[in-house]
Amino acid sequence: MACVARSITPVAFERFSSRSCKHVTLKPPSSRLAARSVFCPHRARFGAPSRGVRTMGAHRSRIEVLDGLGVQQENPKKNLAVFVSGGGSNLKALHAATQDGRIHGTVAVVVSDKPGCGGWEWVAKENSIPTYAFPPKKGEPGLSASEIVDILQSARTDYVCLAGFLKLVPPEIVRAYPKAVLNIHPALLPAFGGKGYYGMNVHNAVVASGARVSGPTVHFIDEEYDKGTIVAQRPVPVYPTDTPQDVARRVLEQEHVIFAEVMSALCRDDFSWREDGVIMIKADTGKDGCKFV
Repeated sequence: MACVARSITPVAFERFSSRSCKHVTLKPPSSRLAARSVFCPHRARFGAPSRGVRTMGAHRSRIEVLDGLGVQQENPKKNLAVFVSGGGSNLKALHAATQDGRIHGTVAVVVSDKPGCGGWEWVAKENSIPTYAFPPKKGEPGLSASEIVDILQSARTDYVCLAGFLKLVPPEIVRAYPKAVLNIHPALLPAFGGKGYYGMNVHNAVVASGARVSGPTVHFIDEEYDKGTIVAQRPVPVYPTDTPQDVARRVLEQEHVIFAEVMSALCRDDFSWREDGVIMIKADTGKDGCKFV
């Protein structure tokens, strides 16, 4: 792919190849692109910090690519690391969404604290995704948090998705990926969250409380259980005759939907930030304007 000059003008661009450097006159880009500041994608020659052409704007990492004719191309796919502890249904749902195009990304790494769990076995049997065990069991050798960070960075991970990962994520990972580690929780936080609230424990507590609504929450994580900023929620009804298993099935169906919707928007850079630091995820744009998750 050709490199465009740092300041786009309607006159000419400089194009470089790995063998030689030559100046050519090219068709100017649209005015929308011409107003943007860009950098060259050739890391080896110019030391650019990431792939593609970074545009300036409200998004954290808006990326666009221009080919040699100044034509806008599709954004590079984001790389996702998925952490699992159980059956891996959310991992499978995220992976399926990357395969059918709903998520413009790739599951590049899978990490599990339980080698042999359903998610781990699914990767081993049906996919060639690199898989790592972390953290090791107490007293046993294994990868450290800093080594996992090195692995994630080597895979050029953009987002870390906790898809049923039951361990507290070490601060080294949280600090290496600020506002880029997301968890799916099976209740409407801040209710029914915190240490010990996972899996059926959550649904048992919801039914026992008499609550008439529950649902999944996608949130950024910090160094405490279930305390990070909420990204999106999807309420589902809880009926007086429901068992915890009824609620669990209803919530899990929406987990698969909302996590994919959130990651789809993040991988398209289709979000903005409120002044107080709350993220606004754009789920769809219709005749009535933006709809938020």
